[in-house]
Amino acid sequence: MGDLRALRQSYREKQRHIRSRLRQFRQFYGEPVMWTYAGNEMRLVPSPLSDHERLFEELAFCILAANTSAEMGMKTIDHIRHLLHHAEPEEITARLRGIYRFINTRPEYIAHCRHYFRNMDESLHDILRSLGDPHGLRDFLADNAGIKGIGYKEASHFLRNLGFRGYAILDKHIINSLHDFGVIPTNKAPSSKNQYRALEQKYLDFAGEAGIPPDELDLLLWSNKTGKILK
Repeated sequence: MGDLRALRQSYREKQRHIRSRLRQFRQFYGEPVMWTYAGNEMRLVPSPLSDHERLFEELAFCILAANTSAEMGMKTIDHIRHLLHHAEPEEITARLRGIYRFINTRPEYIAHCRHYFRNMDESLHDILRSLGDPHGLRDFLADNAGIKGIGYKEASHFLRNLGFRGYAILDKHIINSLHDFGVIPTNKAPSSKNQYRALEQKYLDFAGEAGIPPDELDLLLWSNKTGKILK
């Protein structure tokens, strides 16, 4: 069983770093910058891309990171950034061969999403600004047939990485942590929208019990499992 006192102590030790990372997420959403990853370090650097293209890269990152890792997702984006906005899936697949696991399905998802947004009247940035309700934002991403490779976990991940608050990113590290603390009886991932929301509420309740804001708790639990505060 997890120890809440130890968790709170870990939070005190990492709080400054965690809050700095969350500020960077908001900076990414609001400024012309992009993420790079080198030497085991995330950095925000100036980006020449439009807001739509920058946010689409982040959506692609969440597609690539699913069932792999944030580190792998960032490395992969750096590797194919020059292809994301125009290349056919086969060209992306060829570039990923030998460095990434899902070399066929994920490029197809990315190309499908790219085509969908190109046919929209509004950019991704404008769409996010127009959908004010947090649950509506996530439902738009996760329930949209035009957006492949994005379920509730990935949609929550994407929105959190833009500085939106109040979501639970129920990946294996968070679910295992909730199980360790006795919040849930098993470490089985949710398989439906209703299951996701029910487990999310348990996570939010646990955050309240621990006295740690949910967005900060996510990075804390994730770093306690991996040793890193990434995204």
